[in-house]
Amino acid sequence: MLSIDPKTLSTSKLHSYLLSAVAPRPIALASTLDSDGNANLSPFSFFNVFSANPPILVFSPARRVNNNTTKHTLDNVIATKEVVINVVNFDMVHQASLSSTEYPHGVNEFDKTGLTMLASDIVKPFRVAESPVQIECKVNEIIALGTEGGAGNLVICEVVKLHIDDDVLNEDGSINQQKLDLVARAGGSYYSRAKKGFFEIPKPLATLGIGVDSFPKKVKNSMVLTGNDLGMLGNIESLPTETEVANFIEDISVRYPNIKTATHRQKHKLARNYLSFGDVESAWKILLS
Repeated sequence: MLSIDPKTLSTSKLHSYLLSAVAPRPIALASTLDSDGNANLSPFSFFNVFSANPPILVFSPARRVNNNTTKHTLDNVIATKEVVINVVNFDMVHQASLSSTEYPHGVNEFDKTGLTMLASDIVKPFRVAESPVQIECKVNEIIALGTEGGAGNLVICEVVKLHIDDDVLNEDGSINQQKLDLVARAGGSYYSRAKKGFFEIPKPLATLGIGVDSFPKKVKNSMVLTGNDLGMLGNIESLPTETEVANFIEDISVRYPNIKTATHRQKHKLARNYLSFGDVESAWKILLS
């Protein structure tokens, strides 16, 4: 058995061991506002429920390991003392992953991910309309666990209103776990779908994905592409050039002889097929043709 003194490891190595060993972890997609009213959205897997009376949720935005800076979410809850915690199900997991991109301050991750802002009833931060359970919270206390990179900050949240989609409820009003279809985080690029097991999502680009707000309208407003499709397509540094698109379409016309005359809907369906195999670049070339 490997036995480790945590003091002998780098923070990044210890972080990797802990996240792989303590898994899967539920995901809090935290919506906040800064003091100027700018919306922010970011996922956290250091998260759980800790009390029912009073109803308390706790999540922890850790200081960044590489440069010891704090995340916008932490800055916002310190300033405003409000947050909405949205649960993440399988249908929106790629968009939730994209929201973890380190966009500059003031960039609205709702716009970048294509997720929908929904006004809350009590707190000011917006809910995520696509989330099946949205929890409005007041922040009671924030406990800093350290001052170095990797140190957590326990954000102790009191639930002031709970919103549950009718589609995930049983006839008696209880939540149907199968219909809820939650996902959780594990180590590395692994996630776990509660009712099916592990799968992988590539981590967001350090160079920043273009985001859904940069899509051509015919893609952003697609009636075929799902939220997960949009999340995958948004995690690309730049769009293919016209020459790259033309060359690709010429190459695949042997397999798909009707590709050059296909409708938008037909192209979007074919692009979805490529996305199912994780081939985002080819999907984009089809969508832009």
